[in-house]
Formats: sequence, structure tokens, C-alpha cells
Amino acid sequence: MRKLAVVVAVLVCLGTLAGVTAGIAGSSQRFLTVTSDDGELARVPLDGDTFAVSYRNSIYQTLAEERYEAQPDGSYRLVEIAADQLAVLEEYYGVPGAPTPAGSQDRRNYVVPPNPERPVVFDTLSIAATDLGQRTLHVPGQPPLELWPLVGNDNPFIVLDIKETR
Repeated sequence: MRKLAVVVAVLVCLGTLAGVTAGIAGSSQRFLTVTSDDGELARVPLDGDTFAVSYRNSIYQTLAEERYEAQPDGSYRLVEIAADQLAVLEEYYGVPGAPTPAGSQDRRNYVVPPNPERPVVFDTLSIAATDLGQRTLHVPGQPPLELWPLVGNDNPFIVLDIKETR
């Protein structure tokens, strides 16, 4: 009887270990990758569904930010626009709704949803990362990633993409 109990205990432990191992092996991690013509420049873990790209607006010379939400199919949708100056939101973006003051913990001063009649969804996002624009990637739980130092001004174009690894 005692041998049977030991065998059962060992089988239960092995079954639990196999289940945990399968769970770990089957889990996946999403990353935001930053690439250029030269290949991958950076990879940032995307543990949640949101990220943002801030930049210095060349017309108003002030900071603005586009905030995205990752979709189940790997694309991402613009869900909010934020800026330090109202003019960036009202004139540059021309959004139909009135901007509101941002919360006290927000990086920017004002926020507004994008135009609902023109949804903005990307599979990949190609942007110019120049020192003038100071584009910076913001992912919750990660330090801000300045994008312009990753490339030179001769070829400042980068692509943001969501990748999943197992």
C-alpha cells in the first residue's frame, strides 16, 4: 500500500511538472520592435495593450503624443492624442471634439480622442526619427526609448511593429 502511495505521489508531481512546463512552453511574449533598413534596432516588451509615441511638433515646437492600443490581430489603433499646447490638438490635428485637461499623472497637458469618422489602424508604423522631432517610444512599465539616437539623420526612417515570440 505504501509503495502505491509513493507511485501515485510521484505521478502527480510529474503530471504537475509537465503541465507547468507545457504552460511555459506555450506562453508567448509580445514586443514592439524598432527596425530600419539595417535591421532590428530595439525590442521593447509589450506586457499590456498600450503604448505611445511622443514627438516635438515642428510647427508649434512643443511636445505631442499619439497613443495606441494593440489589437488581437497584431495591428494597433490610435486611441488618444495628447499635447502640451491646445493649438496642436485643435489646429494641427483638427479633431472634432474639444480637448480636455489631462490627468495629474499624464505626461502631457491636454488629451482628445481621434476623429471617430476616420479610424487610424496600423499593422506597422513608419516614422522619421530625427533629432528635431525627438520621437520617443513610451511603453507602460518600461523606460522611455528615444528613437532618434538609434538612426542617423541621413536615413532617419524606422518602423514600429508588434512581434510575438514563443
